[in-house]
Amino acid sequence: MCGSIAEETSIDPRFIFRRAYPIDPFTLHPEAFMYPARIPSAFFKTKAFHLVPLRNAAALVIACAAMTCLSPSSRAQGVPPSGTLLSSRAVVFNPQSRKMYVVDKAHGAVSVIDGATGAASSVKVGAEPIAIAVNSVTGRAYVANAGNGTVSVLDGGNNSVIATVDVGARPYVLAVNEATNKIYVSNTFSNVLTVIDGSTNTTTTQKMGSSDAIVIGPKINKIYFLGYEDTNLNVLDGASGALAKVEIGMHLWGMAVNEAASTIYVTHVGDAAVSVLDEKTHAVQTIATGAFPSAVAVNPLTNMAYVANYGDASVTVIDGSKHIAVATVPVGRHPQAIAVDPKTNLIYIANTHGNSVSVINGATNQVVATIPAGQNPYALALDPDSGRMVVADMGEPSFTSIDTRTVRPARLR
Repeated sequence: MCGSIAEETSIDPRFIFRRAYPIDPFTLHPEAFMYPARIPSAFFKTKAFHLVPLRNAAALVIACAAMTCLSPSSRAQGVPPSGTLLSSRAVVFNPQSRKMYVVDKAHGAVSVIDGATGAASSVKVGAEPIAIAVNSVTGRAYVANAGNGTVSVLDGGNNSVIATVDVGARPYVLAVNEATNKIYVSNTFSNVLTVIDGSTNTTTTQKMGSSDAIVIGPKINKIYFLGYEDTNLNVLDGASGALAKVEIGMHLWGMAVNEAASTIYVTHVGDAAVSVLDEKTHAVQTIATGAFPSAVAVNPLTNMAYVANYGDASVTVIDGSKHIAVATVPVGRHPQAIAVDPKTNLIYIANTHGNSVSVINGATNQVVATIPAGQNPYALALDPDSGRMVVADMGEPSFTSIDTRTVRPARLR
């Protein structure tokens, strides 16, 4: 517990955990993942208590207090609490070039890793790179630089920066529509969506709420925008520019598309659930999950979805054809990201406070391995051919490269 004070204050979960994350691993009050969360009132009266604004004025996060949430050694040294923006797009894989890209925020750079050999190089980009998207058709990579309001465009062949595009202050999330060669960029504290033409690197803008996640439905040329403070999923028609809204629920968080089944999965942390949206009819079904479902990924070959439950260290397994939860799998502490290998039917979960990656066998829904990672892993990407996985870490170095062949079934190594 963060102290043993009886008096408590109710607080919305978004004030506890959003995208910002205390640099020093912390232990929250046991009820911090309930809704509404409850934290000792005295915690808010200490000088060590800090609020870090995120996305808009209503979305705040606690950078944990030295006297209540940091380690005894940190308290003794007077280490101040701090926070940073996180993105699940901090690391991506280009299946055509077999290259992995991962942000190196501290050094204003992106690390480029060869998926086959593991060789890595560093490319200077803008200040505080936070998220990356790739166009596997053109080979280009796009890096959102939160510190100077730009997107760096990387050549997929020689890894050089070939353009720098101004997109407004604090870009946070971006996604590429490979069918149209357009890149969609959303910014913190902004209601403007920037659209980059991948052919010319020119931009247009459109009014849109500040988005926390963007996914592309390439088959029907639709772009889906999720905002934590918005109860609607915004659906943009990539051809006409028409915008539709679909009511989903409160406190939307993670999102994934199953292109084969034409479904979109949306997690909402306020009521511990995931909604399944039919892309064609916009019909919505809701399925219960564990506490604070923070990420979702799908296996298109098995039509199964996997939801990481940050609040209770578990993964909910959902049958995509029946739209029911079929298993709950215990994993490491505070799971925050998921990657699925359809080839092997293995699911990888980054345990942010466990400094590890759990591996689930999709055939048995059991953890078959736990792999050490770096400090506070929060995003991951996988090359299914070579078995190389790159994990974005909050500590130094900024990523961990893992050979997953050791946990694969013998016939697939």
